[in-house]
Amino acid sequence: MMSKEFIHKNAIIDKGPPVRYQLRLKVENLDGPEEESRLRRCTLGEKVPGKPNKTILLVGETGSGKSALINTFVNFAMGVKKGDNEWFEIVDDTETERSGSVTSKVSVYEIFGLEGKTLPYSLTIIDTPGYGDTRGVEFDCLITQKLYDLFRSEDGVHEVHAVGLVLKAADNRLSDRLMYIYDSVMSLFGKDVEGKIVALITHSDGMPPKTALKALQDANTKCAKTEKDQPVYFVFNNCLNTPITEETEFGLEQAWMVTTRGMKNFTAFLEKSTPQKLQTTVIVLNERIRLEACVNNLADRVKTIKLKQAEIDQTQEILETHKEKLRTGESFTLEVDEPYKEKEAIDGGMWLFWFGGAVTCSVCEENCHYPGCTMAWKPSLCEVMKGGRCTACTKKCPAEKHVKEKWRYVTKTRKVKKTIEEVKQTYQTGQKQSESLLKKLQSEKENLEKEKNRWLDEAYQHVVKLEQIALSVDSVFTFIPLDFLIEMMKERRDTEKVLKLEEIKNKVDKGVLANLRERFKNFGAKPMK
Repeated sequence: MMSKEFIHKNAIIDKGPPVRYQLRLKVENLDGPEEESRLRRCTLGEKVPGKPNKTILLVGETGSGKSALINTFVNFAMGVKKGDNEWFEIVDDTETERSGSVTSKVSVYEIFGLEGKTLPYSLTIIDTPGYGDTRGVEFDCLITQKLYDLFRSEDGVHEVHAVGLVLKAADNRLSDRLMYIYDSVMSLFGKDVEGKIVALITHSDGMPPKTALKALQDANTKCAKTEKDQPVYFVFNNCLNTPITEETEFGLEQAWMVTTRGMKNFTAFLEKSTPQKLQTTVIVLNERIRLEACVNNLADRVKTIKLKQAEIDQTQEILETHKEKLRTGESFTLEVDEPYKEKEAIDGGMWLFWFGGAVTCSVCEENCHYPGCTMAWKPSLCEVMKGGRCTACTKKCPAEKHVKEKWRYVTKTRKVKKTIEEVKQTYQTGQKQSESLLKKLQSEKENLEKEKNRWLDEAYQHVVKLEQIALSVDSVFTFIPLDFLIEMMKERRDTEKVLKLEEIKNKVDKGVLANLRERFKNFGAKPMK
């Protein structure tokens, strides 16, 4: 019989046998009041300073047995064994199904005070529910942001000992949904986490899980490997809290044998596993956000540059037809398509509700973080700011020159009539009057081309850097206009960069991103092509 300090008064879920108890947890919302929170810490017992701790991040889709596995970890840590006729739970599947707010939270379960019963260390288990459900990609992005907040906050999680990919023993392939969930989480990490990723295979009958292992290999899943180049895995059965009857007794005995063996093997792996610090992960997350902001800002800038070049082309054509008037100094009027910036309201549905608009620069008149700006309440807290300055806008302006509003800048064109005197004033300011206006226009167009190429090269370097340090690129580039960059590189005949970008795009376009794009159909914001 376990100590009553772990048991809620009158918190019997089922009288059994086994008697199922709901354990007392201290619940703390880490990011605001209950109705708004998406990140919570649930603590069992009291932390003992100096005692070792092991941290596990769980990834899996609904129905994989993730909640039951968390409860199994708790019971194993508490020393519960076959024949005790007691079962303790910290995750209530019934409550999870009943309360949508629970399933959309990242939950950090801390299991303290049990060191010495079966394990020499305490446990921290990070559960990532909500990925890939029917509520849309805005919730997925929010979960990603909450993991980011958890990894970088002072009192958050700064290391992991294992990342568990939870799947059923009978799964003969990794579903698009599971791959989407897996890649969404894996895209947060640096490549140095790969050796910590293991398969936690549930609903096992005790036989080797050949079907699930083949599914992992067929999907080319990045994970820890054995000396025989096989995925490292551990098997469990998920029915230990099933009521004991004559019909279930034999099956439960087998389930206990399978799960006890799996737990012993997995906890032995944990004991040997050294902590993987998450500094690279935070770098990946910061670089990912800044990359998205830089490339999308670049796309706007290049569009503006091309429109300015088109205006110069029009001006040159008109001047060619009025060469005599230009030579004699006779006045005449031109009509051209002039680019200009305009503020446009953002209609982003739930995206706007969660992410609050765009961070824009009032000096450069640019969108410094759109789409995908997180719940930073003011520009200075936005991830694109570094050292008090913006990393995305042209002049790298101070944070105080930025605003976060529910509008963004868009570049449009309008018909404008100009006199030849106005054209000269625009393009020949500070120039010798003897210099040809046509020559000056050509020089301006060439300078714009150099500027465009500089921004393209900067964006390309961001893409390559992120691809090098990110464990998975599949969902990293969701909001990155790779097609746009490829077309721009093709225009300047940069074959090497085209091939590299197409290589990355081919990785992204296989399966996972197609699933994500499908999910955008019911959502206001559209991923860029």
